[in-house]
Amino acid sequence: MICSLLGLSYVAAAQDEIDAFRFSNTTVQGTARSMGFGNTLGSVGGDFSSLSVNPAGIGIYRSSEYMITPTIRINGVNGDYLGNSTDKTGSRFNISNFGAVFTKSERGRRYDKSNWKTFAFGIGINRTADFTRNYVYSGVNSGAHSSSGSEYFVQDANFDPSRTQNDAYPAYLGYQSYLIDSAGNHNRFYTNVPWFEGVNQKRVVKERGGISEIVLSFGGNYKEKLMLGATVGIPSLRYTRDATYSEQVTTDTFANFRSFRVDESLTTTGLGINLKLGFIYKPNDYFRIGAAIHTPTAFAMTDVYDQSVLADTKGYAPGGDFRINAAQYQFDYTLITPWKAVVSATGMLGKIGFVTADYEYVDYKSMHYNMSSDYSSYESAINQAIKNTYKAVSNFRAGVEFRIDPMMIRGGFGYYGNPYQTTSMGSDRMDFSAGLGFRFEHTFIDFGFVHSQYKSQEQPYQLDTTDPVYKDVVLPTAKLKNSLNTVAVTIGFKF
Repeated sequence: MICSLLGLSYVAAAQDEIDAFRFSNTTVQGTARSMGFGNTLGSVGGDFSSLSVNPAGIGIYRSSEYMITPTIRINGVNGDYLGNSTDKTGSRFNISNFGAVFTKSERGRRYDKSNWKTFAFGIGINRTADFTRNYVYSGVNSGAHSSSGSEYFVQDANFDPSRTQNDAYPAYLGYQSYLIDSAGNHNRFYTNVPWFEGVNQKRVVKERGGISEIVLSFGGNYKEKLMLGATVGIPSLRYTRDATYSEQVTTDTFANFRSFRVDESLTTTGLGINLKLGFIYKPNDYFRIGAAIHTPTAFAMTDVYDQSVLADTKGYAPGGDFRINAAQYQFDYTLITPWKAVVSATGMLGKIGFVTADYEYVDYKSMHYNMSSDYSSYESAINQAIKNTYKAVSNFRAGVEFRIDPMMIRGGFGYYGNPYQTTSMGSDRMDFSAGLGFRFEHTFIDFGFVHSQYKSQEQPYQLDTTDPVYKDVVLPTAKLKNSLNTVAVTIGFKF
């Protein structure tokens, strides 16, 4: 894919297969109650979070209510790179849910005569993705097959030497900072980094943001047997990444180089729309089944990207260190996320609780970008990379709730399949959850906790290894073990 990237300026700053998955991999967080039993919401209903999973759950309501859910997300990541292990933690406060459900429920003779027992309307926000993560990895890259991130700037300059004079290209950063230079008549560029002697490489990343979905839902209860519902979702997306990549010599004995650092800042914003339709059927008082379909979300996206290079080439560059800034890059495009289908079953345990399970199917190969005609070749290359990288997955969730008035005890488990065609690129994800709730006449309070763990990997830089110069290079890969914890409290009022 790197060959196609070299044909463009900073269009590769964000719109790639990795970002398509990041913004398509949604799991509703919502209320602390739903978190407590693993967000298994396909056939339980009666919880605001179900409006983002199976909107037929709104038909379970018998009274109106409003609620708010503050959360704290604590993340820990272990980065393994070139045999060196590094740990990093971070935390973030958010509001994962607030909203209201307004219910009209028939009573008395009107209840007996009416086929439609209740109607309900819901409006509010559920958080469906949280991008909070801090991580770092570092190690010494040395040996016969080693490389330097500075070679990325070399390849761009050799692809088109004129790019060294255009601040929209990586070659400009490398050349103007004296990190790379040319031999003779500028026909061939080289790096000043003595990578063949080994260099200390380090990447530090801070990610923030998430997806919060405005939900407008309507549903009803037909004869206490069939609940139907629909949700128009308007997700709002914001993702920021501040990252630093650096290299430093292992021994300070070289005349023309000591270190360099690449700083980047990316902000992605988007606004989308989708539709969710669902039903819940109750053949009797002890069993429920449910199903829902989610249309793809069409996101209108904007990226704003800044990058700079600071190079310490000692006496080689006149005047000492050089920091060179690239032109700020802004790009507008559209992302289409996958369809999603959910089927579910719930066993009711009388007045003491329930046991429930969801199955979810998502085809990540169907994600795709739409760009302007000027970027048609890049659009085709990235969409093909998505198909080559990802696959359809099956996700499973299970949860329980037991009631000991006025307290409720909850537990849940979620398994989310590995979305990558090559297992070495990532792993499945597992969620473990627990919660407590208290119900009173007009108020309720819930506590929820979710622990998530999964593995991922990334390369701090890319090189075109089809180039004969780099055919023997083995690009280093960082393996990341992610451990994410979310603590939530929901406070609600019935009216």
